[in-house]
Amino acid sequence: MFHEKLRLFSGTSNPPLSKAICDHIGHPLGDLYFQRFSDGEIFIQVQETIRGQDSFFIQSTSRPANANLMELLIFIDAAKRASARNICAVIPYFGYARQDRKSAGRTPISAKLVADLISRAGATRVLTLDLHAAQIQGFFDIPVDNIFAIPLFSKDIEQRNELDDIMIVSPDVGGVVRARALANRLHVDMAIVDKRRPAPNVAKVMNIIGDVSGKHCIMIDDMVDTAGTLCGATEALLEQGATKVSAYASHGVLSGPAVKRLKQSDLHELVITDSILQPKEVRKSGKVRIISISSLMGEAITRIYDARSISSLYD
Repeated sequence: MFHEKLRLFSGTSNPPLSKAICDHIGHPLGDLYFQRFSDGEIFIQVQETIRGQDSFFIQSTSRPANANLMELLIFIDAAKRASARNICAVIPYFGYARQDRKSAGRTPISAKLVADLISRAGATRVLTLDLHAAQIQGFFDIPVDNIFAIPLFSKDIEQRNELDDIMIVSPDVGGVVRARALANRLHVDMAIVDKRRPAPNVAKVMNIIGDVSGKHCIMIDDMVDTAGTLCGATEALLEQGATKVSAYASHGVLSGPAVKRLKQSDLHELVITDSILQPKEVRKSGKVRIISISSLMGEAITRIYDARSISSLYD
């Protein structure tokens, strides 16, 4: 279905996802010219008229986070100066979201800074998936649609498992709301991993809240970075009598030793979305399965364009 005033553009962070979103909508990708100067500066030119159009730019601010963020900001500025009617930043993975508060003295709230940059550049709306902290929506002075991968995860779990022995597990206390939402959707019980983090990216599992004996435990989180928490929680759950441990995460950051840790762990499977373009070593690891958010994001984009409800996606 062709939408007359809809224009979709892709950044360089995740072209396969952008193409899949366009295929779902049935609308072509717009034409952009990218150039990087020898000193790293980014240049973008929109190669078609977007005056009075609704422009959607699909760009995850994943690794390299700063370059991808600048690319997003530069497109927004180009679209604004080309007189686009609306400019929606479609950010499947919103980087800097973990820096959503002052964690110690003299530290920044970088998520707020990034929100200000996107707003001031000229975006009129943001569409993203599973923000690390829901309050980040309030950092923006423009509307933010934060959609959720839980319906995709729920469907995948139901199709691949017998629910009688399933237990949903939150890998930390902060993820209880997310885990409860999935557990309620599947009508299964929930447990919590209580951990302490002595240093950044270092997690120490302390206790399991709930009886996981004889259960297939499925952990749910918004992202997996170095996989330290995930692998530590897997070991703790198996020690408490779990028969198998799997995990679902919206964003596979998978930096540093993550792939090596996953290969060496007893985790049965990690399921992530394609919000971040994964390198070959992740795709071939044997422990990671990727499911696509293209239909979810594509439906959200068409609903924004048509001024229809986003929340009804989950009914």
